[in-house]
Amino acid sequence: MNPLDFLIPVAHAQAAAAPAAPSMMSTLLFPILLIAIMYFLMIRPQMKRQKEHRAMLDKLSRGDEVITNGGIAGTVSEIGENFVTVEIAAGVQVRLQKGAIANVLPKGTLKAA
Repeated sequence: MNPLDFLIPVAHAQAAAAPAAPSMMSTLLFPILLIAIMYFLMIRPQMKRQKEHRAMLDKLSRGDEVITNGGIAGTVSEIGENFVTVEIAAGVQVRLQKGAIANVLPKGTLKAA
């Protein structure tokens, strides 16, 4: 028996087997899976909402009742290429960017309120 066996146990002195390296495919699979999940849960629905909003703004016509992002409700009196004039009260008109129109209300909504 060797005197070093008392100081260093034999099991600890043996070289440990090297762990197997993960393959390149399994390493790249997780980030690709995360990107795909983010695309379907975040990016795609946002693009769909943007497309619907753009279509709503294209259909906007004079006399439509709208509500803005700021919560101002009124009737469209003039439409330009980039701006819309909204009448919020008798003789009170506000000029807004088209993108500030949040929603088109059903006809008669403002008169009922």
